[in-house]
Amino acid sequence: MIRVLLISLTVISLSVSCGEEGKLKNGYDLPQILQNDTLRVLTLNSSTSYFIYRDQPMGYHYDMITEFSRQYNLTTKIIVAENYNSMLKLLKKGEADVIAYNMPVTNEMRDSILYCGVQQITHQVLVQRVQHMDFMITDVADLIGKKVTVIKGSRFHDRITNLNNELGGGIIIEEISGDTTLVEDLVRMVSRGEIEYTVADDDLAKFNQTYFNNIDVHLPISFDQRSSWIVRKDSPILADSLNNWFEKSVAQPAYLRIIKRYFEVAKGYSDVHLPTFKSSLGKGVISPYDVYFRQYGEAVGLDWRLLAAVSYQESTFNSEGSSWAGAKGLMGLMPATAASLGIDSAMLIDPEANIRGGAEYLQKLIVFFNSVENSDERLKLALASYNGGIGHITDARALAKKYGADENVWDGSVEKFIQLKRLEQYYNDPVCKNGYFRGDETVNYVSDVLGWWLHFKEKVKE
Repeated sequence: MIRVLLISLTVISLSVSCGEEGKLKNGYDLPQILQNDTLRVLTLNSSTSYFIYRDQPMGYHYDMITEFSRQYNLTTKIIVAENYNSMLKLLKKGEADVIAYNMPVTNEMRDSILYCGVQQITHQVLVQRVQHMDFMITDVADLIGKKVTVIKGSRFHDRITNLNNELGGGIIIEEISGDTTLVEDLVRMVSRGEIEYTVADDDLAKFNQTYFNNIDVHLPISFDQRSSWIVRKDSPILADSLNNWFEKSVAQPAYLRIIKRYFEVAKGYSDVHLPTFKSSLGKGVISPYDVYFRQYGEAVGLDWRLLAAVSYQESTFNSEGSSWAGAKGLMGLMPATAASLGIDSAMLIDPEANIRGGAEYLQKLIVFFNSVENSDERLKLALASYNGGIGHITDARALAKKYGADENVWDGSVEKFIQLKRLEQYYNDPVCKNGYFRGDETVNYVSDVLGWWLHFKEKVKE
């Protein structure tokens, strides 16, 4: 049956071709895609669709389309568009084959595109802090007299305004400019207690709940909205293939792993704080792995207590741990990074191999910033790269230089721009090559590792 299908696709492909630069000529469907071995995918930078972290591409929609491509032995070529409208234009021009993003399902669009592949039903939810049930909002009517903060002119602003009208007024709507604030910023502000309530799409809210475990996102405040991936009208074979794949995939372990990765697993080690560290191993001992920290610290010329600080921040000395992003072992090495150091991924749970790899990698990052004269700043830039990826730090330095800040200073300069890379006007700047980035974790990471290092130096003098 499979052979017959492949023969049929080949016959169809002989009668359809693609013009220069990917533009359409009499259609371009799955047979031509298979011939060219590449699936061209349009998406947008965001925390739930596509982003680069630790120099690796990630994102729910990215992982899903990559899984589809794997079924057909296709290479996935990601094309990051500037906005929703540009994705549609590029697709219709034949510059890509599929949009892997939450595209709203509307009757107006059905004449020109085919909805297919990953399909979701989403709605807007109230984001609030978890507290005693007596103080939680459990019904939209309870919002009367409460202040809800939303980005001015956004669809969340529209929805809370309409809801206020439906209730006869009484909700206090606080508007914030969207020039320097994202919905995710508002969610963080709710978590920190800086604002009481905001509104977000439920998938984004659930993703952020994995960062902030003190928020509640259960209360829907809008009707359901269907969304889907899309292809051109003249790609029915691709559309059918995407539909069949998605229908089967929802019950497969790979799909469940992707869902868990982005919407269930806690991100990072949020319970790690300096006052909590206590070693029960005796005076002068930090961890059971000190012998390896000493050995490989000396081998690469780094203070062994610095390596211990990185390890504690990455894994709390858990040699078999694995982060949501796939970083493994004591030093939180990504498999691709380990491979570049000659370490097989199967060896990442081996303490000695993992510490050796982490020491070598950190030293390589420090060497990468050799043009930075101040050794303290070199280390901070290297630690930031260890956590977020060297690409984003390079982008942040380029932004700092462009806007008149010091590209060789972390505090108040490069760290400022790594945080600004969450905003479209910065990650879409021509000097940036790595797109969207959620930089607050990296800023905290540098500070925390340096804090642990100081703590360990005070605990162990040599």
